Amino acid sequence: MTTATIVGAGPNGLTAAAVLARAGLDVTVLERLDTIGGAVASAPAFGDQALIDLGAAAHPFGVTSHAFRELGLEQHGLEWVHADYPMAHPLPGGRAAILHRDAEQTARELGVDRDAWLRLHKPATDDPFGTSEAIMGPLLRWPEDPLLLARFGLRGAWPSTTLARTVFRSGAAQALFSGSVTHATLPLGYPLTSAFGVAFGGVGHSAGWPFAKGGSQSIADALARVAEAAGARIQTGVEVHDLRDVPGDVVLLDLTPHQVARIAGEQLGGPYAKRMQNWRYGPAVSKLDLLLDGPIPWEDERVARAGTVHLGGAMREIAAAEHDVAVGRMPAEPFVLLTQPTVAEPERAPAGKHLVWAYAHVPFGWPGDASAAIEAQIERFAPGFRDRILERRPATPAALELWNPNLVGGSIGGGTLAGTQQLARPRPIDPYRVPVTGRSGRVYLCSSSAPPGGGAHGMSGWHAAHAALRAL
Repeated sequence: MTTATIVGAGPNGLTAAAVLARAGLDVTVLERLDTIGGAVASAPAFGDQALIDLGAAAHPFGVTSHAFRELGLEQHGLEWVHADYPMAHPLPGGRAAILHRDAEQTARELGVDRDAWLRLHKPATDDPFGTSEAIMGPLLRWPEDPLLLARFGLRGAWPSTTLARTVFRSGAAQALFSGSVTHATLPLGYPLTSAFGVAFGGVGHSAGWPFAKGGSQSIADALARVAEAAGARIQTGVEVHDLRDVPGDVVLLDLTPHQVARIAGEQLGGPYAKRMQNWRYGPAVSKLDLLLDGPIPWEDERVARAGTVHLGGAMREIAAAEHDVAVGRMPAEPFVLLTQPTVAEPERAPAGKHLVWAYAHVPFGWPGDASAAIEAQIERFAPGFRDRILERRPATPAALELWNPNLVGGSIGGGTLAGTQQLARPRPIDPYRVPVTGRSGRVYLCSSSAPPGGGAHGMSGWHAAHAALRAL
């Protein structure tokens, strides 16, 4: 029987394990921590009063993931829960723009930009699952639905600031669109950034931006159940220091390039080794979890019903903050992505109390703690918010990397999408294959550093596993 070893039990490693085990391979997963999950782990906090997500929280591309649907995670314990609104974007002056699970309602509230909003998001709104499948893979490949990808690409290729100023007349529409774009952690003036705004907004209209019931850990647990049901073994507390010590006819690495370079050493081919060593990770995040004695007192009361909240004000403010971060300068008012998990699942905290999960975009490797800046951005749109804080749990970029070495310098996407790293991730042809010498079996990269990139959707693991199966 062909043997396979997966290094890393994050969502991509576990997805790969499930695919290979179902295909009949003898699969072993090695995980350095005593628990599985990687960036979709959850844990008790605040004196075990509440359940928080240590990494990812809301999952617009988890619910639409082709991998998760094909593996049947919802038949293995995963349940998605939704807030009333997928996302809200508070605006200067007290009102907010709301992303509804209804494109028409979202557009109607944008007034003069109603028709422009509907036209721009139509491909992703009409077919969220097809859109997810079209964009969740290597860019340099023949798509399964060329027409859908072409319709999406005509919109997504533009720098988001150019597109927003061209098609929208209101600050509300520009800000709502720009908040979704920031998930790329790129300056808003970069080419292709509009794709993120179109995809996140359109998918939100139809599939929503849900949470995993019981915390994001539920995604990892469901993947583990699928893999183990097919015969895979998961070993925790096992750290790999040298690739030569990893057995298997096939090896898949749920690691980012710097870790790959470290454990593979001289076994990597010259150009590929240089690519791994010079890999750029991009901006980082500084995270803050809060326990409150009540809901956040948003100026626009509707924001209290949103699962995700984007805090950055007008588009020009967001663009300035993201530019500062990209050039290594900490902005005075950083963009903050906030979720309110207890809006969708009150059971995560004691009765009457609320959880806040938030992070600020900060420069790569930034040595500080952005908690004060995060709280200031919340207070800006919710006066009196600080009076409701019972407990804080900050996580600096350094702390995040210490917990999960894949979060190099506090960067959560497996590597920046700037420059050639969007097309060559980590190389344009055969992107999942890792060239090594002195080894009979093949090695593959299955982490978020491989296409399609960051996010709790398992698609990097799905594609890497299928690349391995094709070679076999």
